[in-house]
Amino acid sequence: MIDVGTGSPILLIPGLQGRWEWMRPAVEALAKHHRVVSFSLCDERTSPFPCDLARAFDNYIEQVGTAMDRAGLSQAAIVGVSYGGLIAAEFSARHPERVSSLVLASALHSGWTPNQVQQRYLRSPRLMSPVFAATAPVRMQPEVAAAFPKLGARLRFMAGQGARIALAPASPSRMARRVTWAAGHRFADARTIAARALVMTGEAALDQVVPVQVTEQYMKELQSAQRVVLERTGHIGLVTRPDTFAEILGRFVDGTRIPA
Repeated sequence: MIDVGTGSPILLIPGLQGRWEWMRPAVEALAKHHRVVSFSLCDERTSPFPCDLARAFDNYIEQVGTAMDRAGLSQAAIVGVSYGGLIAAEFSARHPERVSSLVLASALHSGWTPNQVQQRYLRSPRLMSPVFAATAPVRMQPEVAAAFPKLGARLRFMAGQGARIALAPASPSRMARRVTWAAGHRFADARTIAARALVMTGEAALDQVVPVQVTEQYMKELQSAQRVVLERTGHIGLVTRPDTFAEILGRFVDGTRIPA
């Protein structure tokens, strides 16, 4: 668990890979003006949070509350990134008194189902992990090129993000288990969430991980949701354009309406 910066509190939940370190550029950008609490998911070996495998997805809901308790926060803006959006939305539905606002960034929706390629990875995560790693640069290349038109900046980003991933490696088997846990979880009705909400995605043509239409399903359910597109990004805009991500998110958290 990390707790950095000062200002209105933001609790940032990582995606399917489960490691907060992959989001470090966004954490650092947000911490310039806000207090940021984040963590690796509790079933990560490096996580100091308890995890009861029998409780499956409920572990993550409890982890959010425990992290807030450890940070001394009665309430915070809850921000879920990708898979973390499922956790953020579910926590907001169950514990509305602890949520000052909700941000869903390129978030999975409870109605999402893996496509055929993703299903192959899930059936044999360890066997398929070399293929997944080898094809990742190809999937990310259009998005990275849009965020960094100049080759030098692009190479510097890829080197930096590659180092963060290498130092905080993800587990294919744990990632597959997380998808299984979510598929077996009975989610609360998102229409009961009353908190101010921001639904943020990248551009539809650039997100090769979670289709924008999946995240946009929240717009049909959340009572007071605003919608914003982080331009020149796809799925990883919080690390390709962290300052812009932090500016949009920070303005929303502090109560300023964000232009669509």
